[in-house]
Amino acid sequence: MKKIIYILNVVLASAGLLFTSCDLDAPAKSAAESQVVTSTYALAEGLVMGIHQSFAETNSYRGRYIPFYGINSDIEWINNISGQLADDGKYELTGYAARPTNTQMNTENNAWAKFYEGIERANLAIEGLRDFGNVENDPDMAQLLGEALTLRAVIYLDLIKGWGDVPLRLEPISTETVYLPRTDRDIIYKQLLADLAEAEELVAWPNGSNITSSTERVNKAFVKGLMARIALYASGYSQRSDGVRRSTDPELSVDNMYKLVKEKTLEVINSGTNRLDEFEQNFRLLCQDNVQAGNESLWEIPFSAGRGRVLYTFGIRHRVVNQYTGQAQGGVNGPIPTLFYDYDVDDIRRDITCIPYNWNNNPAVQQLSTLKSWCFGKLRYEWMSRRVISTNDDGINWQYMRLADVYLMAAEAINELEGPAAAAPYLKPILDRALPPAKVTAYMTRATAGKEAFFNAIVEQRAFEFAGESLRKADLIRWNLLKVKLDEAKDKMRQLANREGPYADLPEKLYYQTAPDGETLMIYGLNHGDTDEIGASLEYESSTVWIAPDKLPDELIDALYQKDPDQNQFWPIWKTFIDISNGMLSN
Repeated sequence: MKKIIYILNVVLASAGLLFTSCDLDAPAKSAAESQVVTSTYALAEGLVMGIHQSFAETNSYRGRYIPFYGINSDIEWINNISGQLADDGKYELTGYAARPTNTQMNTENNAWAKFYEGIERANLAIEGLRDFGNVENDPDMAQLLGEALTLRAVIYLDLIKGWGDVPLRLEPISTETVYLPRTDRDIIYKQLLADLAEAEELVAWPNGSNITSSTERVNKAFVKGLMARIALYASGYSQRSDGVRRSTDPELSVDNMYKLVKEKTLEVINSGTNRLDEFEQNFRLLCQDNVQAGNESLWEIPFSAGRGRVLYTFGIRHRVVNQYTGQAQGGVNGPIPTLFYDYDVDDIRRDITCIPYNWNNNPAVQQLSTLKSWCFGKLRYEWMSRRVISTNDDGINWQYMRLADVYLMAAEAINELEGPAAAAPYLKPILDRALPPAKVTAYMTRATAGKEAFFNAIVEQRAFEFAGESLRKADLIRWNLLKVKLDEAKDKMRQLANREGPYADLPEKLYYQTAPDGETLMIYGLNHGDTDEIGASLEYESSTVWIAPDKLPDELIDALYQKDPDQNQFWPIWKTFIDISNGMLSN
């Protein structure tokens, strides 16, 4: 059980500060109460932990934003799309066709409301800590202020990613500010960057204090990384009322923002406070609830052991309760079928990220899935150090940012500013842990041939590195490649189904049997250059047609998106909230 939940429940309850969204209709607490809470560290920490609670509530990040935002992309989709076509609510959200009456989101306790609940809690904490926290002289109270500013920035950034222009409220709600219109996202981006510039001076580096020894708490490396991420989004393309374009605000120009990205990412890298683990090790630590700061993870949305649907959504599917889990879940979202085949055969990320099997029976054994139903493998019940007993929640944290992202953001920005030779040292470490040395050298030679070649390498490597981490959709939007890449993905899936183009050297069948350990599936036929002749000669126990048009039908491929993605980059504001906005909100 994570300490945050304990702090929240004990401290806030004792202070009488547990509140619900109903309390947001009018000013919540008196100045006297605020002074008591925000001048006492234990109580002030509980107030900041209340922001975390809004992340974890049922229809907030836990059950709505994490499962649905970022899906579908050119590397990720919601599995069983053909089944989801009948479930309009889920398919609308992932298929670029959401309506204001969406059945998954159009409720008053949903993600939109919970995000603004978290913002209200952050505003209360920020105001109180500024007024009564003595942050100039108390580093621990300064840490709390920086943490509240950062958590508010996270929520606002995710609101922009989900809905575009959204209402901006920076102070606790009052009768004058109950109803607010949308605010231009450029104004919000600049506010967030200013807030984070303050926060980075307030919080400690990872392991710089007892507080920042955990990846569940905000630290200086994450704040700087978040500034870089926001700067890339702010200077990138997105859908606006007059089309898909970059900002016209000179403060958010590519040159200004990429200089900021370079500055902040290099500060993180050069600090040496975090390190690139082996690729698999990062995810094993995540599954083991290891929140020790200083490894690859910069910050995680924390969930208690009985909360959160991260592995439930993005893990390898277990069809029944077995020796590894008391929860029969996983595999809700998965990689599109071409992703596995697009990796280099020697790329160690491939077999960790893309899994062609699921677990069945008790004791569990691996069984072959289908071409259309791959699982992500970065999160696995079998890697966990505790047994999940909840039927609906798994308690795995959502890794919001890791050091590999900082390296690739640095490489992208420096290439734009100074060219590929200067950017190469920040791409190479990502390749060094993924590929054999000779292949790294060959790849870097191609990538550094020119600025465009290097940019294309960044686009490719961010796909291979972050598949299943819900970064891709926002990346494609800021690059103005969303529809281009989704159409490319559809074309590639058709080529795969027919074993054409880059997939012409794949066999029709897979050949497989259970290994002597009684649970591992041995598979032949997944690699480029494998042949049916060799597969048949192995005399494995089973074989099946794996690649054929009926294994990846057009209906499934076309379901990657329902409406033009470039005209539907954002979800609408849900009708529930428009109806109670006093005419201030519209789509």
